[in-house]
Amino acid sequence: MFDEKNGTPVALMDGTYITATRTAAGSALATRLLAREDSRVLAILGSGVQARTHADALRRVREFAEIRVASRDRAHAEQLASEIGAQAVDSWEEALRGADVVAAATHAAEPIVRREWLTRGVHVNSGGANPSGGGEVDAATIAAALVAVESRASTLAPPPAGAPEFADGDHGEVVELGELVSGSRPGRSSLDEITLYKSVGVAVQDVAAAALVLEAARGRSMGRAIELEELT
Repeated sequence: MFDEKNGTPVALMDGTYITATRTAAGSALATRLLAREDSRVLAILGSGVQARTHADALRRVREFAEIRVASRDRAHAEQLASEIGAQAVDSWEEALRGADVVAAATHAAEPIVRREWLTRGVHVNSGGANPSGGGEVDAATIAAALVAVESRASTLAPPPAGAPEFADGDHGEVVELGELVSGSRPGRSSLDEITLYKSVGVAVQDVAAAALVLEAARGRSMGRAIELEELT
């Protein structure tokens, strides 16, 4: 972290946890804004770091009675499920059918979120990326959904910067999370509408999250202060 006025370094922090947490926090915000209030079934696709942080973040905005975990590796799905009090299932389809909220966090090179597996009114969070593939959400889901993103410019940019799911096909009108928060654009229009939050990550979110961590660390007197000598 650098001082915004003079560019001097003010802190050195491990960004792994900060990035993982803020990514899941973006999905939690989208879920709070777009998912049905009566959502009770959560499907988690993937079993890595993002799957874990999403399980924690999404349970802060909705009360789930059932959580399903699917992964390419059944053992990994079972491990995560045991850690978060969920149920491991055998396939993406089994996890998705009947789910009210979805958290997809994989490196899938082809769609694993398919329209024919989704229930009416579902909210999907997709944060996975594979530059060599077509993305984890199929074109039919994107065409049918109200799509929300962090930034239209970032998400709709050509891959690898943007989301591969939006490189071709019909994605309709895309809204930004900030517009939903401010109320300048409407969100869910009916209980049956499918909503999709596609995250590609924008650097300003990492900066904002790191600033909050730094403020908290200072408030708790955590960390070690280092005096930097001026070069002459």
